[in-house]
Amino acid sequence: MKRKSISHNNTVKKIRLILSLFATYTGFLFLMSGMHTGLLVLMDRLQCGGVVQSAVAMAYWGIVAAGITWFAVSRMRKTYEIPMQQLAEATSKVAAGDFSVYIPTIHTADKMDYVDVMIKDFNKMVEELGSIETLKTDFVSNVSHEMKTPIAIIKNYAEVLSADRIEDGQRKEYAESIENAATRLSDLIGNILKLNKLENQRITPEAEDYDVCRQLCECILQFEDAWDEKEIELEAEIEDTAMIRADASLMELVWNNLLSNAVKFTESGGSVTVRQTSDENYIRVSVSDTGCGMSQECMKHIFDKFYQGDTSHSKEGNGLGLALVKRVLELMDGDIQIVSEEGQGSTFTVTLPVDGMKFL
Repeated sequence: MKRKSISHNNTVKKIRLILSLFATYTGFLFLMSGMHTGLLVLMDRLQCGGVVQSAVAMAYWGIVAAGITWFAVSRMRKTYEIPMQQLAEATSKVAAGDFSVYIPTIHTADKMDYVDVMIKDFNKMVEELGSIETLKTDFVSNVSHEMKTPIAIIKNYAEVLSADRIEDGQRKEYAESIENAATRLSDLIGNILKLNKLENQRITPEAEDYDVCRQLCECILQFEDAWDEKEIELEAEIEDTAMIRADASLMELVWNNLLSNAVKFTESGGSVTVRQTSDENYIRVSVSDTGCGMSQECMKHIFDKFYQGDTSHSKEGNGLGLALVKRVLELMDGDIQIVSEEGQGSTFTVTLPVDGMKFL
């Protein structure tokens, strides 16, 4: 797992209290020494005895020591004890599952010290934990919803098939519906497992040199029946050969998902275009369609798990394909960009480095 090193700004104060306390104590002691001298002069004029002078001096410096102690304790309490108590209380709340905790910093941004930085990092950590918890809850909810539908279909049609009087045509139709629901459920579970392994790096990418042009052609041919059925015109502008160093099996997931979406969201009689170009550093592949397109809001969430912008096609997928694509490209040090407009179609452009990937 890639670890991020934390480096704090050089403007953060590294020394707390020492300089300010030294200046305060120096000035305070000078003042008290002057008052002590004045007190001795006063007692001489009043012709107080040596015992009285000693007792007064001891009492005086005892009061001074008590004042200095009170001042130091109050500063330490304000500077360290109270912030640490707040952190301890906040940590207990976070441990109990409360991610709404927030601790204000002691100083403003231009006067921060390391206690402020620690508080700021704690707030950031709590915010991240809250986001993870929300994603976890949404993920469980979405998985439950996605599984519930095909299971209900299988159950309902199985009950119908158990009836005595069913025509052969109906029996075949119900059996096909059960098969489709089971396939959808199987695909959902398979994609969840793949995404989980990719996100937790249980799949180690295996780099190899291979011809991405040949791979693109093979992936395109897998969808020949689908575009023939919808009478979609497919145009491919691909170089004769383009060698790349990447994990071929994972990249096949990328191309298949992009092509599947292009065919799925393109209406009958539309067109899908695959273009591939390369230079000495990068290979670029774009998949364009003349489908329904996406809004700006939809494009912000298109790589989120289970997000399906066009609900009219929700029965044809589970909203995990593009999340898989995004994660694979992150592992390949690649990038994906979207250009889309509602009613005008979409273009997904993948950019990959020619010289391979830097594994985490």
